[in-house]
Amino acid sequence: MELISLKLNNVLIKADRLGIPGRKCGTIILSAEELGNCRDCATMQFCANKLDKKDFFGKSDPFMVFYRSNEDGTFTICHKTEVMKNTLNPVWQAFSIPVRALCNGDYERTIKVEIYDWDRDGSHDFIGEFTTSYKELCRGQGQSNVYEVRGENDRYPAWTFLFLPQVSLLSFSVESEHTFLDYIKGGNGSNDSLTLSFPVWEGNPSQSTSLHYMNPYQMNAYAMALKAVGEIIQDYDSDKMFPALGFGAKLPPDGRVSHEFPLNGNTENPYCNGMEGILEAYHQSLKTVQLYGPTNFSPVVNHVARYAAAMQDGSQYFVLLIITDGVISDMAQTKEAIVNAAKLPMSIIIVGVGQAEFDAMVELDGDDIRISSRGKMAERDIVQFVPFRDYMDRTGNHVLSMARLAKDVLAEIPDQLISYMKSRGIKPNPVPAAYATGTQPPTNPV
Repeated sequence: MELISLKLNNVLIKADRLGIPGRKCGTIILSAEELGNCRDCATMQFCANKLDKKDFFGKSDPFMVFYRSNEDGTFTICHKTEVMKNTLNPVWQAFSIPVRALCNGDYERTIKVEIYDWDRDGSHDFIGEFTTSYKELCRGQGQSNVYEVRGENDRYPAWTFLFLPQVSLLSFSVESEHTFLDYIKGGNGSNDSLTLSFPVWEGNPSQSTSLHYMNPYQMNAYAMALKAVGEIIQDYDSDKMFPALGFGAKLPPDGRVSHEFPLNGNTENPYCNGMEGILEAYHQSLKTVQLYGPTNFSPVVNHVARYAAAMQDGSQYFVLLIITDGVISDMAQTKEAIVNAAKLPMSIIIVGVGQAEFDAMVELDGDDIRISSRGKMAERDIVQFVPFRDYMDRTGNHVLSMARLAKDVLAEIPDQLISYMKSRGIKPNPVPAAYATGTQPPTNPV
């Protein structure tokens, strides 16, 4: 039994750890400090001259390690540069790092930089070090940002400065990191599209075995998922008007099979007013269409992608919500559609209902392995999969935690939106005056 001491924000936390009897397992000490509220990101580039030769048959393979100083006087690694092979005068690539990581918003805090000669076996040779601060770096290129590189035991008279190894700052710039909320406040909002699958193997909606069963006393699985998840994402749509589509059904009057039909039956205007409007259109469609396979996802993905392709200026971001039992008939085509959509201002949330296996949906999610098609990798991860049953009680009639469901449904959307905007160099629009004064503009101003 071993005692572990944890110090978090000056609070000491002690915990016992089971070790191997008769052996010393060591001690774990975790130190932490509160992050400063600084959203700046610094981009900088360095070069060096006359570094020491460390390799017998060559020169050196130098790389730099940056350390942030902590409140207790210790140092924490915050960045490593790439290795420059066989040179004593390296020019490293420019890199970006959050100012929080570099100095936690304390501009005068010491930043230590060590330079090593890379060795294949990991026993890197120490070349030297220097110290600086964020305040100094902000001065940019110039004599104030030329640093002597001194080894552990180096002692040189002042007149030898010009002959010492040196590191110079080549460039330095700072820009503020924009958050999801910045884009939402600026009106770079989302247009939410919703699709429901109508696969034939889910049976007749009039039979209780179907996930689409129209029970007069309670919602079916699709309706519950639609209402719960829809109410979460609808707050990010300004006008609450949603295009709602179905796929996998025969349509009246000629029995044509469709994988892209409006739930409200209006091909010219598939928009529904809020979640209540969508639920009403869904229930009405169950009375008019006939469930029919196969279940193809790619048509609805391509449908939303066409709209997103016309709005790549960042003024709109599209979120496609797909509610399905997990069966998919066009996996290859859907992968291709997602890879193409990853270049557009678009995300996809897939909510699985029922008790089937969702292996295909997990694959589309791409958290473990980025999705690819025809040898082409998706530019971004734009799919989030959520199995709805994980949030239901044992009866399957109530959501256990709307907060947890909301958290998981929206878990990846902010980063996905930011990654698109950042990759295209799109900044948030100016915040409207109503937000600045603490009030929000009306949804539909007259």
